[in-house]
This record gives sequence, C-alpha cells and structure tokens, in this order.
Amino acid sequence: MIKPKVLIIDDEKLLRWSLNQNLTNAGYSIIEAADGTEGIKRFNDESPDIVLLDIHLPDISGINVLEKIKSMTSQAIVIMITAYGDIQTAVKTIKLGAYDFVEKPFNMEKLNILLEKATETISLRREVKQLKDSLADKFGFDNIIGQSDEMLKVFDFIKKILKSDTTTVLLQGESGTGKDLVAKVIHYQSVRSEKPFMEINCTALPETLIESELFGFEKGAFTDAKAMKKGLFELADGGTIFLDEIGDMKLSTQAKLLKVLENKSFKRIGGIKDIEVNIRIIAATNKRLDEEVKLGNFREDLFYRLKVIPLTLPALREKPSDIPILSKYFIDDFNNEFKKNVKGLSKDTEARFMKYHWPGNVRELKNVIERAMILESEEYILSDHLPSELMEPAATSSQSAGSVHVSIPEGGIDIEEVERELIKQALDMTKGNQTRAAKQLNLSRDALRYRMQKFNLMPEKK
Repeated sequence: MIKPKVLIIDDEKLLRWSLNQNLTNAGYSIIEAADGTEGIKRFNDESPDIVLLDIHLPDISGINVLEKIKSMTSQAIVIMITAYGDIQTAVKTIKLGAYDFVEKPFNMEKLNILLEKATETISLRREVKQLKDSLADKFGFDNIIGQSDEMLKVFDFIKKILKSDTTTVLLQGESGTGKDLVAKVIHYQSVRSEKPFMEINCTALPETLIESELFGFEKGAFTDAKAMKKGLFELADGGTIFLDEIGDMKLSTQAKLLKVLENKSFKRIGGIKDIEVNIRIIAATNKRLDEEVKLGNFREDLFYRLKVIPLTLPALREKPSDIPILSKYFIDDFNNEFKKNVKGLSKDTEARFMKYHWPGNVRELKNVIERAMILESEEYILSDHLPSELMEPAATSSQSAGSVHVSIPEGGIDIEEVERELIKQALDMTKGNQTRAAKQLNLSRDALRYRMQKFNLMPEKK
C-alpha cells in the first residue's frame, strides 16, 4: 500500500523536524507549515491525505484551521495535536470532524498505529468512491439504448425527474422493457446517488417476509426474532427503495406503505417508536394498476400517491427502429464478454427481428442474441441460430390480425362478449397454455391473465 502524504502544521520547529524524520523513515511523504495561515495554503496547494494539526498556533486557532480544511473537503483526515490535559478541547475537535487526536509528548509507536488506521480509512474511501463512480457509469443515460421517438420521450422525462427530488416515481410497462434499469439510472444520476439503493421484488417473498424486509423488526416480535433487525426503509435513509412488481403487493402491506409515504415514518414490527426516514420510492409494475384498483386488488389511495411521477416504458414492438441499435449494443457487449468477433445480424435475421412481436421485449432480444453467440461461431448471427418462435413464417401475428374480416350484424354486437369468446377459444386451442394462448392473440401473458380475470376464465386452484 502506498503511504499517504502528510501535512504537519505546528509552530514548534524541533517537533516538526522530529515528526518529519520518523514519518519519512516510515515511508510517508511530508509537508510542513509553521502556522495556521501557511497550513491552510499548503493544504490548498498540496492536497495532502492526512493533516497533523496543533490546536494552539501563533496566528489562528487550530480549531479554526480544522473548520477551514473541512470546508474545503469533508473527506480530509485531520489528527489534532493537543497539550497534556487538553482533552475537553480535543473532544470538541472530534465533533467538528477531526479523525482523532494525540497528546504531547506523543509516543511514536502509538502515532504510527493511528496513521496506519488513517491510511486504511483513506484506502477504503477510495474504493467506495471508485465503486460509486463505476455504478454512476454503469447506470448512466448511455446504458439506456434507443433513438426512437418513444425512447427520446423517455429520456426527456427522466431528465425532468432528475431536476427534482420528488419522492415517488411509478414505472409501468410490460416485462422486459427495462424498468429496473431506469430505476437505477434515476437513483445513480440523482442527488441521492451517495446513499443506498435498496431493491425488493414484491412477488418473490410472502407477505410476512416483505413486511420484515421493508420495516425490520424488534427482538422478540415473533418466534424467530432473536435480535433486532433494521428494514430496507431504515437502511435506505437518504437514498432510494425500488419496489419491483408492486402490483403483487398484498393489501395489508399496501396500507402500511401508504402510511410511510404520507407520514415519512414507520415502526419496526413489534416496535412502538416511530422512525423518521427520507427516501425516494420508485415502484414498478407490468400490471395496469388502474384496472387492479377496479378489481379491488390495489388500493386506490396508494395508486394515486405513487403516480406523482408516472412513466410508461414502451414495448419493443412499439419502437422497432430501436431493434438494430439494441442488437448491435448486445453483440458488442457479448463479444467483449465471450472474447468473440461477431460482426452483426445477417439480413434475414434482422428482417425476422423486425417482424417478430417480442413478447419478452428487450430482455428477450438480449437473451436470443446471447444464446446465439454462446452456441454458434459464425461471423454473423444467422436465422438458423434463432429459437423456433422466431422461425415461424414471416406472416407474424400482427400481419395475420390484419387479414381478419369481421362484419357487425344489424342488431349490433357486445364487444366484450367477442373478446371473451376469442380468449376462451385461444385457451381451448392451446389446452390452457397461457403463454401460447397469449401469442395466438398477440398479447403479453400479463395482458391475457388480466382479461382472464376480468371474464372469470382463470383456472380453478386445486
């Protein structure tokens, strides 16, 4: 580990010389200043990693020098040098941001141990900064790929969100449209980026576990609560909580979430103390929450509380001009990962990509390209490399739908009865396979399930 640069600010020449000799021998790079004014200037010019600062200086109080240094950078590690018995003043400097203090005359061995700890702290801070910078790059705008009008509107909307610190954002769109990526971009490009990003999938956990994950619990709150546990709301204070698939959250948990949003406070399970938090909620769903409200599956008050800033992400079939751009991005990415040199899509493959309806959206496109690049070794991704669903005749479901001719009888027709009958026929044709039935009707599986619920066509639970 490279030893840091140390600035010694002390008016005693002999003490500075002694420290310089000892610390130079230990591998540190040393800068000296004889008073506070010179020390502030040297700190500004040299940007040292650690400052050894005497509390009693001839021109300015060491406390004032500490405050000035901290105003330049809050990350500065300042170790105060105090006279024997000056503990009360030393403690005050800790409250003002000093890292620690040493008493004169000091033990060089103890000072070296303190400097080693400070060096480890510097190293850890640098690693954390690198990680945060990496996350900011990974979840920057450049990683949301698209040049279609639909995506340009999304970019413009996100930029508007980033100008404010609005508490709640509701991301809507089919599965695979990139809601999780957008949530991370909003967090890591916002003023909250220095604070935690906490994510929970509301479908993956049962109701009791979701509550304990979100709110935490007190020791003894239930049988297995052997110790107190902080929940995501507490851990994410100042940052963001991403509630994925919020449309599947149970009504009882919805009520508690609404209370947090309204009061900005909550209680741990089994607790009596209100804990105040400052968090941004980003919720995502592939369901139509307005329809879920009508069905009684989602609280109306929570729906309106969440949709302060609603953003709907377009399906891939709604922005076909982005398919070649996305394909190139994924090919370049997998070339780097798999150490390959695939040049792109063949003309036939690109034509099939453009005609396919992509029920799994961008995620499905990425998976198709990844599969082809893992299993094949051609210069281009050929149609022979594609899964069976993309090898169906070029007349896609959208084209087939265009060839259907329907005549309305003179007596009129109940459109909902027609829709119900078509869904029932598709389910009968596919023997209840919802994925295949959805494909027959050019619907997403979630859209099909919504209509099945609406028309009471859901299979009975065994």
